[in-house]
Amino acid sequence: MSVNAVTHLNFRGDARAALTFYQSVFGGDVVMVTYKDAGNVQDPSEADHVMWGQVAAAGGFRVMAYDVPSRMPWNQGENAFFVSVRGEAAEEVTAYWEKLSDGATVLQPLGPAQWAPLYGMLKDRFGVTWVVDVVSEYQAS
Repeated sequence: MSVNAVTHLNFRGDARAALTFYQSVFGGDVVMVTYKDAGNVQDPSEADHVMWGQVAAAGGFRVMAYDVPSRMPWNQGENAFFVSVRGEAAEEVTAYWEKLSDGATVLQPLGPAQWAPLYGMLKDRFGVTWVVDVVSEYQAS
């Protein structure tokens, strides 16, 4: 038996665009169920919003997302979470970085860091902060 933790992102009307963008970055399959699809429309203006969505790529990347209905409180917050993408190869990590950078605000340019061969941080066009790095062995002192 195994358990996987999957990042679940909450949006207010941007889940479809975000999931489509993340699929363009990481590949894989995207699945989206709208409130209308699920027969759970409480506000007609939100019928086509995403009630449940996921991107799942063969390399193991998974992210889920939905649109928080207007009847519920939602605040994106500041630094409430980061999504961390860690790879073993610089080429793989750099390719993700370049795609995620489209429309993003770079908080820390991708480059060598004291703790990793490559590390970078950006806030994408949907306000999600991504930490991208190449995995390295931690040497305890």
